[in-house]
Amino acid sequence: MAGFCLSVWLLDASSRKDCLLNNLYNGLVVKEQSGFFWVEVADGTVWMCRLRGRLMEEAQSSDIAAIGDRVKISTVENDESGDVGVIEEVQPRKTTLSRAVRTSGNRGRGDAEREHVIVANPDAIFMVFAAAEPTPDLLMLDRFLVAGERAEIDDIVIVVNKIDLEDPTNIQTRFAPYEQMGYPVLYTSAKDQQGIQAIRNHINGKLSAFTGPSGVGKSTLLNLIQPGLARQVKSVSKNTQEGIHTTRDSALIKLSDGQFGAGTYLADTPGIRQLSIYDMEPEELDAYFLDIAEYVNQCRFGDCSHVNEPGCAVRDAAEARHISRRRYKSYRKLRVELEDALAALYG
Repeated sequence: MAGFCLSVWLLDASSRKDCLLNNLYNGLVVKEQSGFFWVEVADGTVWMCRLRGRLMEEAQSSDIAAIGDRVKISTVENDESGDVGVIEEVQPRKTTLSRAVRTSGNRGRGDAEREHVIVANPDAIFMVFAAAEPTPDLLMLDRFLVAGERAEIDDIVIVVNKIDLEDPTNIQTRFAPYEQMGYPVLYTSAKDQQGIQAIRNHINGKLSAFTGPSGVGKSTLLNLIQPGLARQVKSVSKNTQEGIHTTRDSALIKLSDGQFGAGTYLADTPGIRQLSIYDMEPEELDAYFLDIAEYVNQCRFGDCSHVNEPGCAVRDAAEARHISRRRYKSYRKLRVELEDALAALYG
């Protein structure tokens, strides 16, 4: 490798570029910190990379690269600093779990809002909530489900932990609407190790993101999925918080204790607990509430907001309890948030 690199850098600039582009490696971005990207290639080597300058020449409405991105890199150095490369190309994303962030100036192409990519190309997202202690924040769950549906993620899974702390009837009442909509709901108890194998089965061979509020027992679940996994995630999070110039740090953890197939990764997603939905108009929201969406075409008016219009099939369904009234209230609250955010940006 060293001889190759020396030969490349003895060439003139044009020939060097051609040589590098003819020696591209496919890779996966597994870590991101302060403008650096760690890219894992097929043989397991991880190269610390910067973006090629031409990728950053134009203002972007979304992050150029993020964990989970499939990229092509050229290898530049291999010395005491480690394996160093350059990201030459970012492949189109099939899915993107993201949130909206405020921006100013040229960044974001002058738009008031841009897309912060939490993880690119996730195959699955797991939303972990406790059955009790703390009481599940179902509005937060609804917000995450909207984000997942918006991203067209194939596998959106709800994990209800600590089921040993709550009456089964109460648990069933709270989460039955989600099961009726077709979402997989995994009921787990870290104490009894119940439901752990079901999680393992879901994440096997996939790039998955785990998220949820604090206190729900997520760390304990992670350790049951793979011994020491929570410590590894915590270590990555702690290490990537070092440095005053750090703006956003994320990582993928490869699961490799013999129970999982190739390509099984867990996304460490700091900051995901506060999620503002990116690039969604208020009138689009009803399409991402699966229980509400099936009634939308029955409304008298095509632009029905489902709040106070006459002939609203959604409101009628909520009153008749064909739609969970709590879910309907959640929809109305999130719609107001979108309307207020839109007014703040452009009002």
